Amino acid sequence: MTAEDIAGRIEEMARPVAESKGLELVEVQYAGEGGRRYLRVFLDKPGGVSLDDCEAVSRELDRVLDDADFIPHSYVLEVSSPGLERPLKRREDFVRFNGRLVLIHTYAPLNGRKKFSGRLMDSGENGVTVLAGEHETATIPWNQIARARLAVEL
Repeated sequence: MTAEDIAGRIEEMARPVAESKGLELVEVQYAGEGGRRYLRVFLDKPGGVSLDDCEAVSRELDRVLDDADFIPHSYVLEVSSPGLERPLKRREDFVRFNGRLVLIHTYAPLNGRKKFSGRLMDSGENGVTVLAGEHETATIPWNQIARARLAVEL
């Protein structure tokens, strides 16, 4: 089982745990670093995630994962907020954060660029539109978005 397969299975188990606590599961990462394996679960909710939220999900998810016992290595479980530069994973994320500053990387160049930074203006059927300059917009098709995240507003 690959790390990606493990992360996908964990996501299926973590989503109902998070939702039962009124939280949104943003992302699950399972990766090795410095000879150790880390399972990182990122949560969000309007108004932000508290330490109590993270502890509650961590305790319950730890029990669920112990019962399932499918992860072949020992790991460190970390449950936290995604931070100020929250990743945008689902179409609903783009709708929710319309009007915010974003950074989007594409799989292939669009108009000679693979990185777009600006204000998220629209997300529709065909993709997202970013106001990249005072009067410059870029429309990025959904299937070209490699990764996207919020950008810190100063």
